[in-house]
Amino acid sequence: MKITSAYANKLIKSLEDEKSYILEKERDSMQYTAAIDETPVIPEYDYEETSAAVAAIDEKICRIKHALNMSNISARIPVNGREMSVDMILIQMSQLNNRKSTLDNMRRQLPKIRVEYSGYQARKSVPEYMYINYDMDKVKADYEKISEEIMQMQMALDLHNQTETFEVDI
Repeated sequence: MKITSAYANKLIKSLEDEKSYILEKERDSMQYTAAIDETPVIPEYDYEETSAAVAAIDEKICRIKHALNMSNISARIPVNGREMSVDMILIQMSQLNNRKSTLDNMRRQLPKIRVEYSGYQARKSVPEYMYINYDMDKVKADYEKISEEIMQMQMALDLHNQTETFEVDI
């Protein structure tokens, strides 16, 4: 069947929910307690049926994830004037988000702050200041540039995930 990445992820989530339900039901019914002098209430449970159901779900999830991974590495998505695979976009977005976080911290710094010391150093009569050692305007510009780049990648990825289909055998 042909599906999109977005549908594949929803299908995987649905299958994982079904598997979780089956396993929870198994935990609740695979054992029972009864006193020696009472007739036990034995819950419905079939080990072989449960195991087969879990294995079938795992097989479907495996096939979908494999097809999704193959699609992710073979797709070519135009982003910011170049073509990238989904996995390349995800890797680069992670790298850019890390850099963006650093730049965000840098852009929040004041150009000059008084350094406060405790203990022996607190008795200094001459105040000390810490200064930034970079061009604040350049940091802000790079922050905006990276933010825009991440947004463009995310939009291209969203479009791809919603529209491009791939074949999966389930």
